[in-house]
Amino acid sequence: MTERDGGGLEPGIHTDFAGGMSYGDYLRLDLLLAAQQPRSGCHDELLFITIHQASELWLKLMLHEVRGAQACLRRGDFKPALKMLSRVGRIQAQMIQSWDVLSTLTPSDYLAFRGALGRSSGFQSYGYRALEFALGLRDPAFLAPHRHDAAIHEALQAILREPGLYDDAVRLLARHGLAIPKAVLERDPAGPWRAHPAVRAAWLAVYRDTARHWPLYELAEKLVDIEDWFQQWRFRHMQTVERIIGAKRGTGGSSGVAYLRGALERRLFPELWELRGEL
Repeated sequence: MTERDGGGLEPGIHTDFAGGMSYGDYLRLDLLLAAQQPRSGCHDELLFITIHQASELWLKLMLHEVRGAQACLRRGDFKPALKMLSRVGRIQAQMIQSWDVLSTLTPSDYLAFRGALGRSSGFQSYGYRALEFALGLRDPAFLAPHRHDAAIHEALQAILREPGLYDDAVRLLARHGLAIPKAVLERDPAGPWRAHPAVRAAWLAVYRDTARHWPLYELAEKLVDIEDWFQQWRFRHMQTVERIIGAKRGTGGSSGVAYLRGALERRLFPELWELRGEL
């Protein structure tokens, strides 16, 4: 990026970083690129590590954007919230494409180093679990794999104690004059969301009069976008795992493909999907 077509560096390009910050310094590339440590000596293990580490970085960024959007929605500031949620969708698209790269790993390639993984499993990703919790898929049982690390366990518990993204969206419905029962507004956020007919009716009112409720309508569609991408990511995950290990159990003790297939049935924002048949 810094070379002319004819060769040589452009005039003014910095080459002396004594006492100054370089690109590698800013990105902490010394730490980042030293974090890939294959344990088996197999050629394909680096692919496996790289894909999963990159996914964890994307998960971290998505959580950052979701939490930022929540803060904006609580202030009633729609525009930056919608931008952040749009960014989440773009990140999800990138993550879906990553399965195409991982699927170049054949069953034989994976079996050559699977034993080096021990009991580690993507099921134990606290980045993924934090994002799920923030989006509203909440089940305290999923804290169990993280009890061995007090700091992570407490961080996940803290997310469970706070309202999720969908809680904030539904509270906005009430603040805009739509009828949301007190029991819904004051529910324990640590528990899973239960679809409620009054919430469906409120969203239905938004969709039937979009001109009057345009910001809420835009928000609803951003949420549907996120769930749509999320489900596509889950499906590609399930398909890739089935392609590589078939019906075998996962390394961390999960049922593998069976668990991933079941996860496809879990909805983030159920009322937004239910109402479509009533329009």
